[in-house]
Amino acid sequence: MSQIHANCVRIGAHAVLLRGPSGSGKSGLSLRLIDAGGFLVSDDRTDLVARDGRLIASAPDQIAGLCEVRGIGVVRGLPQKTEGDVRVLIDLVTDPNTVERMPEPDFEEICGIAIPRWTLCASDLAIEAKIGVALALATGGMTLEP
Repeated sequence: MSQIHANCVRIGAHAVLLRGPSGSGKSGLSLRLIDAGGFLVSDDRTDLVARDGRLIASAPDQIAGLCEVRGIGVVRGLPQKTEGDVRVLIDLVTDPNTVERMPEPDFEEICGIAIPRWTLCASDLAIEAKIGVALALATGGMTLEP
Protein backbone atom coordinates (compact mmCIF):
# COMPACT_ATOMS: atom_id res chain seq x y z
CA MET A 1 0.00 0.00 0.00
CA SER A 2 1.10 3.56 -0.64
CA GLN A 3 -0.32 6.98 0.13
CA ILE A 4 -0.09 10.02 -2.12
CA HIS A 5 -1.02 13.69 -1.82
CA ALA A 6 -4.01 13.61 -4.15
CA ASN A 7 -7.78 13.67 -4.28
CA CYS A 8 -9.78 10.83 -5.75
CA VAL A 9 -13.20 11.11 -7.37
CA ARG A 10 -15.21 8.20 -8.70
CA ILE A 11 -17.05 8.89 -11.95
CA GLY A 12 -19.29 5.99 -12.93
CA ALA A 13 -17.45 2.70 -12.51
CA HIS A 14 -13.95 4.24 -12.46
CA ALA A 15 -11.96 6.80 -10.53
CA VAL A 16 -9.55 9.60 -11.28
CA LEU A 17 -6.67 10.78 -9.07
CA LEU A 18 -6.18 14.55 -8.93
CA ARG A 19 -2.63 15.32 -7.86
CA GLY A 20 -0.99 18.69 -7.35
CA PRO A 21 0.53 21.04 -4.82
CA SER A 22 -1.58 22.86 -2.26
CA GLY A 23 -3.66 25.51 -4.00
CA SER A 24 -3.57 23.80 -7.42
CA GLY A 25 -7.33 23.24 -7.40
CA LYS A 26 -7.69 19.60 -6.35
CA SER A 27 -10.61 20.12 -3.97
CA GLY A 28 -12.34 22.72 -6.14
CA LEU A 29 -12.16 20.41 -9.15
CA SER A 30 -13.36 17.51 -7.00
CA LEU A 31 -16.41 19.58 -6.03
CA ARG A 32 -17.15 20.32 -9.69
CA LEU A 33 -16.87 16.63 -10.59
CA ILE A 34 -19.09 15.66 -7.66
CA ASP A 35 -21.60 18.32 -8.65
CA ALA A 36 -21.67 16.71 -12.11
CA GLY A 37 -22.56 13.30 -10.62
CA GLY A 38 -19.25 11.97 -9.27
CA PHE A 39 -18.49 10.69 -5.79
CA LEU A 40 -15.75 11.70 -3.36
CA VAL A 41 -13.39 8.87 -2.51
CA SER A 42 -10.71 10.94 -0.78
CA ASP A 43 -9.60 14.53 -0.29
CA ASP A 44 -5.97 15.60 0.11
CA ARG A 45 -4.49 12.17 0.82
CA THR A 46 -5.32 8.91 -0.90
CA ASP A 47 -4.39 5.36 0.06
CA LEU A 48 -3.62 3.12 -2.93
CA VAL A 49 -3.35 -0.64 -3.19
CA ALA A 50 -3.07 -3.12 -6.06
CA ARG A 51 -5.95 -5.60 -6.07
CA ASP A 52 -6.61 -8.14 -8.82
CA GLY A 53 -4.51 -6.15 -11.31
CA ARG A 54 -6.32 -2.88 -10.56
CA LEU A 55 -5.28 0.20 -8.58
CA ILE A 56 -7.81 0.74 -5.80
CA ALA A 57 -8.05 4.08 -3.98
CA SER A 58 -9.57 4.82 -0.59
CA ALA A 59 -9.38 7.53 2.04
CA PRO A 60 -7.25 7.19 5.16
CA ASP A 61 -9.58 6.41 8.08
CA GLN A 62 -9.00 9.74 9.86
CA ILE A 63 -10.19 11.83 6.87
CA ALA A 64 -12.74 9.49 5.25
CA GLY A 65 -15.84 11.41 4.17
CA LEU A 66 -14.26 14.83 4.74
CA CYS A 67 -13.51 17.47 2.10
CA GLU A 68 -11.87 20.85 2.55
CA VAL A 69 -13.85 23.53 0.76
CA ARG A 70 -11.50 26.51 0.56
CA GLY A 71 -13.23 29.61 1.90
CA ILE A 72 -15.85 27.56 3.76
CA GLY A 73 -14.07 24.89 5.81
CA VAL A 74 -13.96 21.12 6.18
CA VAL A 75 -17.31 19.54 5.35
CA ARG A 76 -18.87 16.11 5.68
CA GLY A 77 -21.86 14.87 3.72
CA LEU A 78 -20.80 15.08 0.06
CA PRO A 79 -21.82 12.12 -2.09
CA GLN A 80 -19.08 9.56 -1.50
CA LYS A 81 -17.86 6.04 -2.18
CA THR A 82 -15.46 4.12 0.05
CA GLU A 83 -13.17 3.19 -2.83
CA GLY A 84 -12.50 3.69 -6.51
CA ASP A 85 -10.91 1.71 -9.34
CA VAL A 86 -8.33 4.26 -10.52
CA ARG A 87 -7.90 4.50 -14.28
CA VAL A 88 -6.45 8.01 -14.72
CA LEU A 89 -3.96 10.28 -12.96
CA ILE A 90 -4.31 14.02 -13.57
CA ASP A 91 -1.42 16.24 -12.49
CA LEU A 92 -2.83 19.72 -11.90
CA VAL A 93 -0.89 22.88 -12.67
CA THR A 94 -1.88 26.51 -12.10
CA ASP A 95 -0.31 27.97 -15.23
CA PRO A 96 -2.26 26.94 -18.36
CA ASN A 97 0.79 27.76 -20.49
CA THR A 98 2.60 24.72 -19.04
CA VAL A 99 0.01 22.28 -20.43
CA GLU A 100 1.26 20.67 -23.64
CA ARG A 101 -1.11 21.00 -26.56
CA MET A 102 -0.37 17.54 -28.02
CA PRO A 103 1.42 15.49 -25.33
CA GLU A 104 2.86 12.05 -25.92
CA PRO A 105 1.02 9.31 -24.01
CA ASP A 106 2.45 9.04 -20.51
CA PHE A 107 2.03 6.54 -17.70
CA GLU A 108 3.02 6.38 -14.06
CA GLU A 109 3.52 3.15 -12.19
CA ILE A 110 1.80 3.09 -8.81
CA CYS A 111 1.81 -0.09 -6.69
CA GLY A 112 3.11 -1.93 -9.77
CA ILE A 113 0.24 -0.80 -12.02
CA ALA A 114 0.76 1.59 -14.96
CA ILE A 115 -1.83 4.39 -14.93
CA PRO A 116 -2.27 6.89 -17.82
CA ARG A 117 -1.18 10.37 -16.72
CA TRP A 118 -2.11 13.77 -18.10
CA THR A 119 -1.22 17.29 -17.01
CA LEU A 120 -4.11 19.76 -16.99
CA CYS A 121 -4.91 23.16 -15.50
CA ALA A 122 -7.76 23.16 -12.94
CA SER A 123 -8.97 26.56 -14.17
CA ASP A 124 -9.51 25.21 -17.72
CA LEU A 125 -13.21 25.74 -18.43
CA ALA A 126 -13.39 22.35 -20.18
CA ILE A 127 -11.49 20.33 -17.57
CA GLU A 128 -14.46 18.18 -16.53
CA ALA A 129 -15.02 17.20 -20.17
CA LYS A 130 -11.29 16.58 -20.65
CA ILE A 131 -11.28 14.26 -17.63
CA GLY A 132 -14.23 12.42 -19.19
CA VAL A 133 -12.21 12.00 -22.40
CA ALA A 134 -9.16 10.82 -20.42
CA LEU A 135 -11.30 8.20 -18.65
CA ALA A 136 -12.83 7.08 -21.96
CA LEU A 137 -9.34 6.72 -23.46
CA ALA A 138 -8.13 4.76 -20.42
CA THR A 139 -11.11 2.39 -20.46
CA GLY A 140 -11.26 1.78 -24.22
CA GLY A 141 -14.23 4.01 -25.02
CA MET A 142 -12.10 6.26 -27.26
CA THR A 143 -8.77 6.03 -29.03
CA LEU A 144 -6.01 8.53 -29.80
CA GLU A 145 -5.13 9.10 -33.44
CA PRO A 146 -1.42 8.84 -34.29
